[in-house]
This record gives sequence, structure tokens and C-alpha cells, in this order.
Amino acid sequence: MAAVAVEEPEPCGSFRRYLARLGALRPQPGAERPDGGRRTELHLLFDQLISERYTSRGCARPDVCALLAQACQLVHLDQEHLVSKVCQLIHHLLNRFQVMVDEQNLNFLLSYCISALKQCSSWTHVEILQALAALVYNNGPKCQKYLPDLLGKTGLLVQFSDSAQPDVELRRAAVRSMANLCLSVPGQPYLDESYRSVCFQTFLSVLQSSKTSDVDDITFCMLLQNALKGIQSLLNGGKMKLMQTDQIGSLLAVLKKCMFHGLPGLSIEMPTALYPAPLPQYDKRSPIKQEQSEPATFKQTGNRRKKSKGKQKKGEFGEEGKEDLGDAGNESVLGADMLKLHLGDVQNSPCSDPRTRASDVAHVPAGKDHLSSHYTSWKRISSSESEYSDAEGGIQSKMRSYQANVRQGALACFLSAIKSIEKRVLYGYWSAFVPDAPGIGSPQSVSLMTIALKDPSPKTRACALQVLSAILEGSKQFLSVAEDANDHKRAFTPFSVTIASSIRELHRCLLLALVAESSSQTLTQIVKCLANLVSNVPYSRLKPGLLTRVWNQIKPYICHKDVNVRVSSLTLLGAIVSVQAPLPEVQLLLQQPSSSGLNNSGSATPHRFNSSEQWRKALPSEGEPPDNPAGCTSSEPCWLLRLCVSIIVLPREDSCSDSDANFPSFSSVYEPCPLRLESLQVLALLVKGYFPMAQSYFLELGEVACRCMEEMDPSIQLHGAKLLEELGTGVLQQYKPDSAVAPDQRVPVSVVTFWTMMLNGPLPGTLQNSPHATLQTSACDALSSILPEAFSSLQNDQQILCVTLLLGLNHSENPLVKAAAARALGVYILFSCLRQDVMFVADTANAILNSLHDKSPNVRAKAAWSLGNLTDTLIINMQTMGQSFQEEFSDLLLLKMLRSATEASKDRDKVKSNAVRALGNVLHFLQPYHIANPRFREAIEESLQALISTVQSEATMKVRWNACYALGNVFKNPALPLGEAPWTTQAYSALSSVVKSSMALSIPSKRECYGSTEQFCQIWSALVIALQKSEDTEDFLEFKYSASLRTQICQALLHLLSLARSTDLPVIWETITENGDAIKSYVLQYLKLGVEENEAGMHTDLYERERVLKGAIEHLGGIEKQLEGKARVRVSAYLEDVLTNHANATELTEA
Repeated sequence: MAAVAVEEPEPCGSFRRYLARLGALRPQPGAERPDGGRRTELHLLFDQLISERYTSRGCARPDVCALLAQACQLVHLDQEHLVSKVCQLIHHLLNRFQVMVDEQNLNFLLSYCISALKQCSSWTHVEILQALAALVYNNGPKCQKYLPDLLGKTGLLVQFSDSAQPDVELRRAAVRSMANLCLSVPGQPYLDESYRSVCFQTFLSVLQSSKTSDVDDITFCMLLQNALKGIQSLLNGGKMKLMQTDQIGSLLAVLKKCMFHGLPGLSIEMPTALYPAPLPQYDKRSPIKQEQSEPATFKQTGNRRKKSKGKQKKGEFGEEGKEDLGDAGNESVLGADMLKLHLGDVQNSPCSDPRTRASDVAHVPAGKDHLSSHYTSWKRISSSESEYSDAEGGIQSKMRSYQANVRQGALACFLSAIKSIEKRVLYGYWSAFVPDAPGIGSPQSVSLMTIALKDPSPKTRACALQVLSAILEGSKQFLSVAEDANDHKRAFTPFSVTIASSIRELHRCLLLALVAESSSQTLTQIVKCLANLVSNVPYSRLKPGLLTRVWNQIKPYICHKDVNVRVSSLTLLGAIVSVQAPLPEVQLLLQQPSSSGLNNSGSATPHRFNSSEQWRKALPSEGEPPDNPAGCTSSEPCWLLRLCVSIIVLPREDSCSDSDANFPSFSSVYEPCPLRLESLQVLALLVKGYFPMAQSYFLELGEVACRCMEEMDPSIQLHGAKLLEELGTGVLQQYKPDSAVAPDQRVPVSVVTFWTMMLNGPLPGTLQNSPHATLQTSACDALSSILPEAFSSLQNDQQILCVTLLLGLNHSENPLVKAAAARALGVYILFSCLRQDVMFVADTANAILNSLHDKSPNVRAKAAWSLGNLTDTLIINMQTMGQSFQEEFSDLLLLKMLRSATEASKDRDKVKSNAVRALGNVLHFLQPYHIANPRFREAIEESLQALISTVQSEATMKVRWNACYALGNVFKNPALPLGEAPWTTQAYSALSSVVKSSMALSIPSKRECYGSTEQFCQIWSALVIALQKSEDTEDFLEFKYSASLRTQICQALLHLLSLARSTDLPVIWETITENGDAIKSYVLQYLKLGVEENEAGMHTDLYERERVLKGAIEHLGGIEKQLEGKARVRVSAYLEDVLTNHANATELTEA
């Protein structure tokens, strides 16, 4: 033992001695080549350095780069054996020491290697290329001047990697060097486009090549690996965007081929390219002709970690051999660094019953389960079971390992390709990678699920599931066409039914994989994939039952011993309760008894899940919960709600898994932090989507939110605040005027108990917790979700506390907090108990105007929305409180509001849309003494010009629509000189040019307001043209506006007719003569439909419409009678004819 202890540091010492000897050697003066003694010494020294085992512990790093440069100076290029050895030494030492070569030595060593490739015999080229690969690794930007020699038309790497190259080892070494050149370095320029194209085509041709009989399997695998790594580097580092159909099709074809490379029992022939199917839901144009369809997409979202580069094995630079893909593509469940999941393998799940329930996964026709029938029989192949000898078995095992690495490399490359291809293009390739139900008598097509179900490597199965998950991410629009609710009986299968069939097959295969999987890492990926699928499928268009199978299969995994599986299982349950909520199928699932699906779990189920009341005992709420509304309760609490609350508030009873230690937690008393966070998110989603079910436990859930906000962990506090916000929003939705919830089934207004608990508890402290801006923002949003009736019932000091907190937060330096506070003030200003308080309105106005000038666009947008609400309040107070409020309100503040809103109307569209709304309200609110005031005159003129220019601008539809309504509000103010002031003509001209302005044009109540005859007739003609063009829209989203638009135009036309003067009639009659039939049909339709409510919120029934028409006939008849034949116009007769036709049509309908 003592001898061993003494000799242990010796390798490090001998290694240093050899390096010192090398450093002491100098080129012999006057000799072009070393003599025999020097050559022998170099041979021995190089051999010793290459064979010496070096450990970094306790050893100082030598200046490897300088020593290598010196070694090359000692070796002349005509000494090929020494050249070969010095190149081996370069490769060995750079990998061993993992050093970055400085630019000076890099230039010398690269020049040496390139010269050696040009001058030395071919037998040395493999070693030289290995040295070159080590030199250029992560040094691509420093190699620019050598790229023509390496990657030019006759470049060395291009020649050696050519498909005609007979030496596969040489070709592999060249491809590896090329792949290393393609690695990107952050902050450094990337390869030029021409070199990228050369490399891409080279890698593609390598992947398209077939293995010849004289090439061994392992060498061919390593060649494919290097090519795949090269393409992945091009896609990642060069941020390459694949646009051409042939380029995409060729790449996807080789990736699919390599995905199945060496998969036991499977041999597939792939075409050189795949072709996309046209997707009508993305584009009206038909893409390139298709032969085979398929797609995929990956959208990097804010709460997902970027794909890890993967750890490289020490001393290998990750260049060849087994590649550790690390967490490539793994997605963080909760999106926080501290919650990074450690995905370890767990061979045996404590919930054994899922394996016995494979028959429950899906009810499918006989024969469809053959995909997994042979799964367990050959999934784990051991050498002892094979017919090979031990030596042969070892070779076979090594070969299978290399083949698995190729499959993993292809899948990792596919992940990168998904980010490089436009979504609508990528989904054209859906059927090549996603399974579809096999036809009668036809075999199952190979897909990503084939790998997930059949690959013997757990890591490869996990990679395939990551790719499938990336394809499903953001697929909602593509899958939205799926439909199989009705059995189709056609000669062909509609596209919607094909997609629905694919969705069903995905559910079936993923649930089969779930019950067959033993690796916890892969199991986690299966559950994540299911969550992505569930989030994007239009279940309301499909036959029910799919979610029930997923629900029942995932329940046992909640108690899996690996915490990652438990977290992802909760994520899946959260996806189920959030997708298209509320779904009848999910409502039934939530009402199931808690034991359903868990009755066979045995000891794996924590005791807390079996105690139906223990979770409630842990929450000593003040007072009793509100009466349970009819139809909202069952004999025991909702299983999912009880589960989540138990995980959040109850102490842990046992150690669930070793991997728990990887998670920071508020206290070891509770479950791991990620599990509690996911449970909080599921609770919030449950409250949001199925509030009638959750409201029975309203106070208990409030207590959960309260307890979470009292904890020390900011992430737990944050999600507690989000739960509180959802609870408040749920009550608000019930009390909306258009709510379908019966009054006796709503949460009682005595919900004031709930808010008293919050305001006496952690909420004020959370709002003042300045180090955590996101938490403050969430608490602000929660405070703004209080029911107005509940707020008015709060004690006076609590009301003052809320207002004071919000006014204070409006001065926060953090834009997120400031925006939330500005929005909350915009909510509070509409509360009836606050809006009549002139002092509160003034304080709020000053705070909002302060935020309206903030440098953050988000803050300004929220402030503009709140200013719009505040000015709505001014109009309401003017109508309900009369002159007293107008006189009390500060003229100076009103002027400030007018000027600020005018300035904001020139801001970006999100600010502008509410700024013009505010302008319309303020101009409507102004009194005659304001308008006569010289200080107001200029501000009024500027604000009107701002509105007119906005109507005529190229802003978004919403902005221009709001500007039209704002001008309509202006017209309601009788104190403004409408029809006389110069801006009147401009306003009418602007409104006449915009189809959406018809409601504003029907507001002035006097003919004088419309100005001259010429102007009146221009407005009339513009409305007639707008009526005729109201159906000329190509945008599907515009069709919903067409009916209300025609209603508004017809109202405006009849309004104008009821005010017309005799001088207006000739132009009106001329228009009727030319377009009488068209106008008649639209007016008859207007009378018939009787739309009760248009977008302006006005209620008009059939009798009101008839009354307006009769009033116009009577008014025009009187004018025409006064003319006594002086003019040959009979507009009244035309309108009488319209009314008669309408009356006849109504009688026929009633008959």
C-alpha cells in the first residue's frame, strides 16, 4: 500500500520530464533534416508522450501550444513517420489538456498541417487530418485565411470528403475536420455563406451514401455521426434557415434514414427527398406538388430552457465516439434555473399497476397493438442470450452502441432542423414522422413512435420523444382542422379525418409507451410529450374518450418514486384541465371518485391521498365556506383539487426519491419545490377553467394562496398570488352582466370575508416586497381582481389601504410593477363607490398621466387604457351627478388630460387606440365655459386634428375604429360648434372616407351640424358606396363585422333622410335612381334581421327601425309637398314602397 502511495504522483512527474526534454530540443543549425540520432530520440520521445497517462490532479498545465509548435519545427515534412507521430501528438495533447490554441501558434500549426497534407504521402493523411480537427475545434473564426485551402473548390477537405474517396477512414477524418470548422463561437463571425453551402452539401452526400461491403460498421457509424454533427452545427451556429423545398426534403429524408440506422428488426429504404403536402389552413396558395406528407415545429418559449450543448467527454472534445447528448432539447418543467431537473434512470416504478393495465390504454381494432407486442422480448438484448461468443458479443455490443449514437445524432440534428424550418412548411411533412392508424391489412408506417416504442436504448427513445414534443409544440393551428365527431361516408377520406386519425394514433402509441417504459428519464419525456399533445388537440371536434384514457393512465404516476415523473404528470393534468376549458368530458373526470385509477397503487400512494379530509384540516379558515351551489358538489372533494392542495400544504411523509435532493426547497418538511409549484399551477388552471367546481372550496383555496404568499420562497409566493388572481377573476366573471351563471349559483357577495383575510394577511406585505418585481406585479393583478361589490363592503381603512398601495406602486421604478399598478387603477376607477369621489378621480388622473409619459411602451399602453376608463367615468358622472361633478372637477387637470391624450394619440398603436378613446370622452365632457376659455381653444383644436388624422392614418383597424367612435362622441357635445367650425368639414370628410365611421355619422341630431348641402351630399354618397362595398372583404376575420356594419350604414342613411333639406333631395334622388334596387335590398334586410345589439352597444328592435323609416317618410313627404312639383323627386314614395314590401314579407312569414 505504501509503495502505491509513493508511485501515484510519478506519472505526472515523468510526463513533465518528457515535456521538458521536448522543450529543450532545438533545430540543428545548418542541417535541413535531423540526423539519425536525433530522429531516434524524437521517435522515442513522441512515443512516450503519446502513451503516457496524464492526470490533471496536482499537475500544472504546461504551455502545450508552444511545445507543439516547437515539435513541428523539429520535424521536416520529408520525415513522414515523424510527421505522422507529431500529428498524433497534436491530437493527443490538445484533447488531453483541453486547451484553446492561441492565434500565433494556431497559424503556425495550421500552416504545417496544410503543407503536410499537400506534400506527404496519403498514408499519413488520416493522422494529419486528426491533428487538423483538434486544431480547428472551436477556432473556426481564427481560421479564415486558411478556408480557401480547406473548403475552396479544390480545397483539401472537399477532396478528401468526396464520395469518390475510396479510403473511408480518410473521408471520415476529413468530414470530422469540416464539422469542427462549422462549430460556432459566441460573439465571433460565422462561416461565409459559400463555405456553409459547400459543407452542407458534403455532409448531405455523406448521409445519403450507402455502406459498401469493404467498410466495417463502426467506421461507417462514426462517418455518419460526424456528418450529422456538422449539419447540426450549421443549423445552430449559422442560424441557418432552410427555405428551398428540395433542400428541406433532402435533409429530412436522410435524417429519417439515420433515425432508424441499425434499429434491430427494421430495415427501411428512403427516397433521396421527401415532399410536403399542401396545408390549406396555413396558406391559400398550393405549395410544391407532393408525393408524401409530414411536418414539425419547435417554438422556443419564454419558460423553456434552451437546448444544452451536451457535455463532451473529457479528453475527446466530444469529436467522435460515444456522444453524450446531455439534456439536448430537454425542457424545464417550470422554467426556472433552480428547478433544473436531474433526469436519472429508474428501473422499477413503485406504481406497478400501470404495467398490468396496458389493455386499458386504448380500445382499438384487433391487430393495432402489434406495435408493442414484441417490445419487451427484444428490447434489452444481452450477449448471454445471443448465439455469439463473448468476443463476438463484445463486438456486437460495441456496434449497437455506435448505431444508437447515430440514431441519437440524427434526432438531435432533427431538433435543430425543426427550429430552422418555417412552421407552415414543416407541417407539410407531418405524415413522414407522426404515426397514422394503419389501414386494413397494411403494416404500421415507421415514425418517431416506432423508435419510442422499439428502440433498445432508453436515451434514443427519450431523444425521439423530445423531437415529437418539439413537433407538437405550437401545432394548435395545424391540428385545428381535425374532426371525427361525425362518421363520414364519402368515397374519399377528408383531410380533417386523416388528421383526427393521426391524433388518435398518437394518443394510443404514447399511452402504450407509458405503460411499457422503465427508464424514468424516458418516462418523463413520454409524459411531457403527452402534455404537448393534449395542449394542442381540438378535443371539442373529436369523439370523446381520448382524455379519459390519458387521465386514467397518468393517475398512478403521480406517486412515482422519481420526482421528475411526478412533476411532468402534474403538468399533463394541468394541460387536460386547461385545454378548451370547460370540456364536458373533463367535467365528468373531475367529478370522479378520488379512488378511481388509484385503487391498485398499493403502498406507492402516499397516505394523504387516502384521507379525504386531512387536507382541509390543515387549513383552519375563518368562518365557514360559502354554501355549496347546486350542481357544483359531490360527496367528496374533487380528486385533483385535493391532490394539489395536499402536495402544497401537507408535510412530506416519506422520501420519494434520491433525485429530490437536487431541488432547493423552502423546507425539507414539504414536498420538493418543483412539485409544489406545479401543483399551484394546476390549481390555478383548475380554478380558471372549471370555477363552478372549484368555488365550493373558495375559502380553502384562498387559505392555500395566503399560506403560499407567507412563505420565504419567492417562486411559491408568486404562484400563490397567481392562484389568488384566478380566484378573484372567477368571481368577477360570474357577476358580469352577460354571465350565464344563475344568481343563486354564484359565489355570495359575502366573499368580502375572503378579501379581508387577504388584506389582513400577506397581500400588503407582498405588494411592498420591492426586491421581487414579478411578485409585486402578480400581487397587483390579484388586487385588481376584487369584485366591485365586495370592495364597497370592505371596511373604510381597508379600502384606503388598497388605493394607497396602488397609488404608491404607480411610482415604482420597475416598469412591470408600474404597468400593473396603472392597470389596477384603471379597474378601480370604474368602481361605483370610488368614481363619484372627486378627490380619488383627481389623484388617479394625476397618477395615470404620470405613467402616460413613462419611457416603457408597456407602461404607456396600460396607462392609456386606464385613462380611457377614467374618461368613461367622467361621462358616467356627468350623466348621473350632473353639473355638480363637472364644476368640482379641476379645469387645469382636465386641460392636462386633453393635452396628454393628444400627445399619446401620436404614440404606437397600443397606446393610440385608448388615447383616442380618451380624447372623444374628454371632448364630450367639456362645458361651454371650457370651450370659451382661450386656454382650452388651442388644445381642443389640436385634439380634434389628432382624431381626424388618426381616422385617415394607416393605423390598425382597432385604432381607426376607436377614432371614428371618438369623433361620434365629440358630435354628442352640443356646446361644440358642429357645422360652423372649420374642423367640421375635415371631420366629415375623414369619416366619409372610412367605411367603419357610419355610426359616428349618424350621431348629430340637427341638419345644421352637417354643414353645407355639398358636404351633406358627400356624406350621403359615401355611405351608399360603403353599403355596396360592405361585403367586399377577403379577410375572414372581417366577415363578422359585415352584418353590424350594414346595420350601422342603414341607420345612418335613414337618419340623414329624416334630417334632409329640400336642397339635399336632388342628389339623394339621383343616387336612388342609379342604385335604388341595391339600397332597397339592404334596407329590407336591415328591417328583417332586427339585430338587437350592434358593436356600439345600442339596442334597437324591429319596431324602432320601422319607426325611424316612417319618420323619414313623413319628413320627406312634408318637404316634397312644400315644393309643389318644382322638383321631380319622390324619395318618400320610394321609401313607402320599401316599407310596403317589408310589411308584405312579414305577413307571409307569419302566415
